[in-house]
This record gives sequence, C-alpha cells and structure tokens, in this order.
Amino acid sequence: MATLLEDSNGYHPGELAVHRLLKVPTSARRNPTAPGLPPHYAHRVIVSPLLAVGTVDEQGRPWTSIWGGERGFARPVARDILGVQSLVDKKNDPVVEAFLGRAADGEVLQPEGGIVMSALSIDLENRDRVKLAGRMAVGTVAEQPGNTALGEAQLAMHIQESLGNCPKYLNKKTIRAHLPSPRLVSSSLPLPPEALALIEKADMFFLSSTNGQTMDTNHRGGPAGFVRVLNNSFPEDGTGDGVVLVFPEYSGNRLYQTLGNLHTNPRLGVVIPDFETSDVLYLTGETELLIGPSAATIMPHANLAVKLTVHAARFVKDGLPFRGTPGEPSPYNPPVRRLASESPASLSQPLPPPSAPLATAVLVGREPITPTIARFTFRLQPPGSKNNNSSSSSAPLGTWLPGQHITLSFAHELALGWSHMRDADPQSLNDDFIRTFTISSPPPPPPPPLDTATTSLSPSTDRNNLQIELTLRRHGPATNLLFTHPVPSHHHTSSTAPSLEVPVLAVGGEEAFRIELGGDDGGGDYEGESPAAAAATAASDEEGDIKKNKEESKKKKKAVFVAGGIGITPLLAQAPGLLAERHPRPMEVLWSLRWEDVALAVDAFERVGGLAGVTRVFVTGLDLPDAMRGGGDGGGNGDENGKGSVERLRELGARVEVRRMTREDVLAARDPEGGTKYFACASPRMLRSVMGWLADEDVVSESFEY
Repeated sequence: MATLLEDSNGYHPGELAVHRLLKVPTSARRNPTAPGLPPHYAHRVIVSPLLAVGTVDEQGRPWTSIWGGERGFARPVARDILGVQSLVDKKNDPVVEAFLGRAADGEVLQPEGGIVMSALSIDLENRDRVKLAGRMAVGTVAEQPGNTALGEAQLAMHIQESLGNCPKYLNKKTIRAHLPSPRLVSSSLPLPPEALALIEKADMFFLSSTNGQTMDTNHRGGPAGFVRVLNNSFPEDGTGDGVVLVFPEYSGNRLYQTLGNLHTNPRLGVVIPDFETSDVLYLTGETELLIGPSAATIMPHANLAVKLTVHAARFVKDGLPFRGTPGEPSPYNPPVRRLASESPASLSQPLPPPSAPLATAVLVGREPITPTIARFTFRLQPPGSKNNNSSSSSAPLGTWLPGQHITLSFAHELALGWSHMRDADPQSLNDDFIRTFTISSPPPPPPPPLDTATTSLSPSTDRNNLQIELTLRRHGPATNLLFTHPVPSHHHTSSTAPSLEVPVLAVGGEEAFRIELGGDDGGGDYEGESPAAAAATAASDEEGDIKKNKEESKKKKKAVFVAGGIGITPLLAQAPGLLAERHPRPMEVLWSLRWEDVALAVDAFERVGGLAGVTRVFVTGLDLPDAMRGGGDGGGNGDENGKGSVERLRELGARVEVRRMTREDVLAARDPEGGTKYFACASPRMLRSVMGWLADEDVVSESFEY
C-alpha cells in the first residue's frame, strides 16, 4: 500500500512507474487508501474469519501466513489498534518466527518502533476483504498444552492505512475452526510432489510485498490451477532456473499496489492454503513483472503476469487453524491460462498483435447444422485489402495443412475497454477475445506448374482469396457473434449490412496430431511435402503407384480417431485424403455425441464419402425415443426425411450404439498385429477418461481448452 507521506495523489514512485508502463491515467484519481482504521472497515474486519498476515524476516525477505478460523478473532481494541488472537504453528510459520521467534514461551515482546507488517481480513463466505498496513506494536505466543508445535499468538497491530477491496476472484468458502497438528514435510528446494499437487489444485493464495517503507498483503484468486509451475529443479545443479512459478494478473482496480511494490523491491512472500486438509505452502523469492509480449511469450493470452523465482519454501501438513468447504467460484474467474511450455508447440508461439495480422478473415457464409452447431465460411484476404473478390497485389497468403487450426481476434468487435466491475458480463473483463478454431475444410489443391506460354495462374488457384470452413458450436461471445452477425446475401448485392472482418493472427497445428497418409507417423509424404512434390504426387495415377501405396499401407499402424461431439473437426479436413483409394490405411473412428447433435454426424457423413463406413457412433442423451434405438421405423425426430435420426446414420453406413462409449470400446479397436496409433480430441472431461484408458497405448490428443 502507498505510504501516506507521498504527495503524487497518494501513490509511491513504484506504483506511478507501473501506471506509466501500463498506460493507466492517475493525474485525476487519488489513491483511495484511508489513514488508520475507519469504523466501516473495522466492522468488516470483525466479521471476517480469516486474516492473512505479512512481514519481513531478518534477511529482508517477505513472508505471508494466514490465521483465524472464526469470526471475531481479530477486532479493534483501541483507535487504529487491531487485536489478534489465533492458534498458530509456532515452529514452522515464518511470520510467527519473524514476529516472535526470539521470545520465550509466553514472553511479551514490544519491539521499539514496532515491526513492519500488513494484513488482509477476508470473508470468503461473503466475498469481502479489507487491506491493512502498519506495524506490530506488541505480541506474544504461548505453547499449547500437549502440543509443542502449536501455540496461541496474541498481538496488537497499529494500523496506519486501510483499504476495502472488491469481491472479484474470491471463490466462496465456508470457514470453520480446526485444531491443527503441524508437521514439516519439506523446507528445501525443489518442491516436493505434495506441494506441487497443492499448487495445481489451489484457487487462491495470499501475497505480501514491500516498497521499503510500508507493506501490502492481498489475495490472488482464479480457477483451480491458475498458478503454473514453470520449473521445479535444484537451483544449484545447473539444469534449470530452480523453482519458478507464474501467475496471471487479472483485471483489477488499477491501483497496482502490489505491482508497484514489486517494481521497487522484487521480493515477494506467498502462502498457499489447502482449505480441505489445512496443509500449507510458504514461499519467498524474487519476482519479474511480465508485461505485454513478455507475458504472452510465457503465458499465452496473458497481457500481465508475475514470474516468481522461489528462494525458500516450507511445506507443512495440517498447519493451519481452519478448514473450508468450497462454495460458488467467482463468476469473474477466466479460464486457466497454461504456460507456453505446456501447450502444443503450434500454440506456444507469441501471437502478433491484432493490428499486425497475417490476413483478414471475412465471413461470407453460415450454414446451420444443429440448433447450436453451424458451418461458417470465411474468405481469407491479405491484411488491409478491401472486401471484394478481386485479386490483390499483396504477397500471396500461404495455405494450411489438414487438421490445423486458425487463430482469430474478435477484440475489435467485442472488447469494451477497462472497467472495475462488470457484473452483467464478468467474463469479459479478462477476455482478450482471441479464439483458436480447427479448420474443418481440407486445403485447396496445390497450384499447377506455370504454363510455359504464360506467367499467370488460373483464377481458381488465387492464393489471395482462399476460403476456409469452420464447424463451430455456439458457446461464448465470439461464436455468438458468428451465429448472429448478418451474412451478405449472394442474391441481394445491394445489402448495406457490413461484413464481419476479423484479423487472422496465426495458422498452425501439431504435426503429431495429423494422421499421415504415407511414410511413418510423425512425418509423411502428404502433409510434410512441398507444394511442387504434392502436385507431382497428385498427378500420378498409374496403377503401379496405387498398388505400391496399398502394399505400404499394410505396414502402417492402424489409426483410431476418438472424438467427442465437435471434437470430430480435426478429422474432417483430413478424412478426404485418408479415405482416398490412392492412400489406403487401416482406420477407425469412434465418435461420441449427444442425441441433439446427431445431425452433425449426418452432415459429416454426407459430405465426406466413406467416412460413415469406418465410424462407430455412440449416441447419448436422456429419453431417447425407443424407435431410434434400432429396429424402429426411423425418422422419429420430426424431420420428414429422417435426417438427423439414428436410422439415417445407419443408412449412411455407420455403426450406431445408443449408449456411452466405454474403455472396452476404445481398446477393442486395437490392431494386435500391425499396431495402433490413437488420436483423441474431446472436451477436457472426456479426454481425461480416454487418456486414462489409453495409458499404455501410442496416443496423441487435443482438447477444446485452447
């Protein structure tokens, strides 16, 4: 928190520096931090069952702990004096050690001038928090009978500054008191597996920082796993950077009190509690602020993040005097932002800004497939070209490979700018509106060789006006825009409705996830070959070549594609080539989808010849009509042609099971003689099950998380 001695609207130099870096205007906005402890803040502290406490040790390292367990354990005892009484881990809690480590049992310490400290009272049940900064005036800790590790701490905090904070990113929990039995598991680096597991499940932590004059303790929250482990090795063995964590900085009040401290003094103290078990992880180290491209390079889609290199840690089992029952997560929590090192290689590269796109995608067609799924056609134009069908003098665009994805920015259409709170649309506060979708159409054929008599290409091979198709489910603001935006009509050229044009930031995809047509998996002679070589291959129809391909296909592993719902899209672009006679390969598709999405399978089978014949469809959904379970008269979905019904799937040649896909179904697809390679694309939940079933198999996967 800012020292009240500063005269730049109450901000200290570190905070002002961060404001400048992030282009935050501060000239007309005073720091709202209040002197002392006003009555309205005092009441909020009294009814809060937890208090995160921060201080620095003799080496100047910040540490954070968290005390309490029941309402009223911290309350004002005089003007601007907060009394605190709580059970503590007297042996392993670094804050207790910094405050009272030299005191004998029950001895009262009253250090001259006090000890710098900060605190955060927090009421997770009601999503309320108040920041406090000042000094410990007096304190003592008395050992509990029968437990030498446990003590009761009492201290008085002279509060110099206080500030109420908003409820964003506070995940509700009901707190209850607990009698702990602390046991130190580890006090060395790297972090033990139990500590890593705690970080992975944590949906909040508390952090303390200092600018050298005053301290700040606050909260960081998000979805479980929002703190990511970049590295976990021995700091001194030279194999890495030691223990390094990264966490995103979500949109807040733009005071940047923590970041302002870190800009001045990069040291940070963190405590990560396990509310279910009372386990606790204490960390202290040095930070690096990651802003703009430096943040996105490490954590894609993050514009602001903090990298913490841990210098000391303590992991304690059952070390906290409280436990908590999870409640409603914050509606402001964005999705987990994984590290670039955790993402597929094709998704880990920094994206260009929307102002410098690779191309412009113009929406030119929309074809509904189900009430929530549609196929969208985009024309790709060089950036800056006008929305027309004429060729451009710009450099031609590249093409894509079957199964790759495209990254689009909808920020110009959807971003609303900064606001502190946005209860009507909380997810939009941290949304960069950049989306990655799998391209469901195959790439165009390679251009023919240039005619020796001319130097022009056929209009059909104009690389400046490529079209792509995306098969998407309506889910979220970007797809909602695509479902509702007017599409120019080919029959009404006088329409004044503006076209939807969005920047293309990237085209890519994991090579390992593409099912190769020739050669060995991981690099075949279809996706990997040059356009000239591809053209030569495509032009060769001699019977000897076909026979050779058939013989070579016998040596290849069987490809089994496991899809859930819209997860079939990576296969749609690959299937035409995979099913062509020239490139035979043993293949089977296992596709699970809900009853209301059956029309998607019908559409795919009608568009891709031969796909139904290698597909086993598992249809799920409540109250499925008996007629659709086999042996009925078909057409039971109200569609006079029977399109979308299970019987229509069977007519197209698919094998249909009206039940959930099981482990036995997936493993039964194996080829025990030639071998099997699995490709899985599904929702995170289904993908976890499938990957568990295939733990001992050759498998690559993609999820919907990107």
